[in-house]
Amino acid sequence: MKGDTYGSPDGLWFNPSGRLWIQTDVSTSVLNQGDYAALGNSQMLVADIKSGETRRFLTGPKGCELTGMTATPDGRTLFVNIQHPGETASERSDPTRPTAISAWPANQFPETTGGRPRSATLVITRPDGKPIAA
Repeated sequence: MKGDTYGSPDGLWFNPSGRLWIQTDVSTSVLNQGDYAALGNSQMLVADIKSGETRRFLTGPKGCELTGMTATPDGRTLFVNIQHPGETASERSDPTRPTAISAWPANQFPETTGGRPRSATLVITRPDGKPIAA
């Protein structure tokens, strides 16, 4: 689909095959409001500059910024950073209610309870071992 909707591009990276990877950082003070009403959480997209098509690759947890990306030379592994998940509209987490916005990544594991939001680096591979960033 052409004319894909996203806002606040922050991180840009061209992979060796010329695809443009776009990471967004929508401030939680405007997230899901006004011009950002239909955009959802910050996300990472990939654009094929030849066709003009842009596709969402992943969506971040609530209140985060997607930042920094790189890949292994063979393109089979991507590394993506999730920064400050759980940030509130005041652009900081509430120390009295640290999980009010998000408990990511602890909330991804049913056996884990009470985890406060933490920044992390995602390591992404395909189950079939083929390149992602080709």
